[in-house]
Amino acid sequence: MDIQLKRGLLDICVLAAIKSRDSYGYKIIKDMKPYIELSESTLYTILKRLENANMLTVRTAEHGGRLRKYYHITEIGLKRIEDFKDEWKEIMSIYQFVTKEEEDND
Repeated sequence: MDIQLKRGLLDICVLAAIKSRDSYGYKIIKDMKPYIELSESTLYTILKRLENANMLTVRTAEHGGRLRKYYHITEIGLKRIEDFKDEWKEIMSIYQFVTKEEEDND
């Protein structure tokens, strides 16, 4: 898969994982695991990129005697998810075109 496309899809997946409630790294990975494998190092790179793009905010809170970072999606992050849904329609049209060519050859 094209690396840029994959990066964009992973960004959307992480935003979707925190869309309904704030979450932390391990929980995000656990929530995504049924759908996609994601390493901690990849996740934290994505989280930092999304934070820099103002798509999420971070707060630190104590949990079990340790500090934990909680991530919260912003309005910009929510809008990115909605934009992706619109973009996905175009991606599906392209996919249908490509697979139509294969079906015609069968």
